[in-house]
Amino acid sequence: MGAGAKRSKRDIAVQCKKCYNARMNTTLKITKIGNSAGIILPKDVLTHLQSELGDELTLTATPRGIELSVPEDDFEEQMRVAREIMRKRKRALAELAK
Repeated sequence: MGAGAKRSKRDIAVQCKKCYNARMNTTLKITKIGNSAGIILPKDVLTHLQSELGDELTLTATPRGIELSVPEDDFEEQMRVAREIMRKRKRALAELAK
């Protein structure tokens, strides 16, 4: 990436994700939000994720716990294509699953 080039939130999140565990161990408290429960992300965590109020984050279960990250920009398009292929190739996929 050249000097002055703008990095996407995804690029920054991927780069930051690598150093998250080594540098940022934050304890979060679960609080009641209406009929649900939630956590409040400290300002430094939001900065680390290159996110702000109203942005969406992805929560992923991993063997080591939960991973919080910025969603991929094209994820929904990838899922739309995958669903279409699965619909068209339903029989073939069922055979392969045996």
